[in-house]
Order: sequence, then structure tokens, then C-alpha cells
Amino acid sequence: QVQLVESGGGLVQAGGSLRLSCAASGSIFSIATMGWYRQAPGKQRELVARITSGGSTNYPDSVKGRFTISRDNAKKTVSLQMNNLKPEDTAVYYCNISTDRGHAYWGQGTQVTVSS
Repeated sequence: QVQLVESGGGLVQAGGSLRLSCAASGSIFSIATMGWYRQAPGKQRELVARITSGGSTNYPDSVKGRFTISRDNAKKTVSLQMNNLKPEDTAVYYCNISTDRGHAYWGQGTQVTVSS
């Protein structure tokens, strides 16, 4: 059974930084894209950052220049460095991993709260 475990969320003041990490365990093979999504109360889940197996990344304009995604294929981990956080970044952040075979897995979510 595949499990994604996230860590690193918390409470931070505006302008501060946090680093989220996600580790995959279990029988997961041929990892393709790894990413982070977030969902604020009353809003739809949205993409925050994504990285392909080749290292290509993409970010929405709302976080571009402030967030950086990275991955370690050997360790099956993906991280998200978040700098210059804003109150509108407050949300539950979810790790997502998809495989070449079309399987997708989600973490349980970690709360990020940015106070003004």
C-alpha cells in the first residue's frame, strides 16, 4: 500500500518561510510527476507547484518567484520551499504523486497558516 507522509506545515508570520516535505513509502514505481496542491476554506483545490521526472517545474503566477519545488528520486521525496509567505497562502497543502501507469496518490494534508 502506498502512503505519502507530509511534514513541515505550521504557523508563520507574513514574510516568513516554511519548508514542506513529502515522503512516499510502499510499492510505488515509475514516479512521473510530483506536486503540491492547496485548498483554502470554501475554495477549490489548486496547483501550487509541479515537477516532472526530468526536473521541469511549473508554478502558478500567485507563487512564482516565492515557492520552489524539488525532488529526490532515490528517496521518493518531494519538497516545497515557501518564502515571503502571505496571508493568502493560508491553506491545507497536499502532496501528490503520479506514476507512468496513471496512478495518482495524495497525502493527508498539512496546514499552513500565515498571519498578517
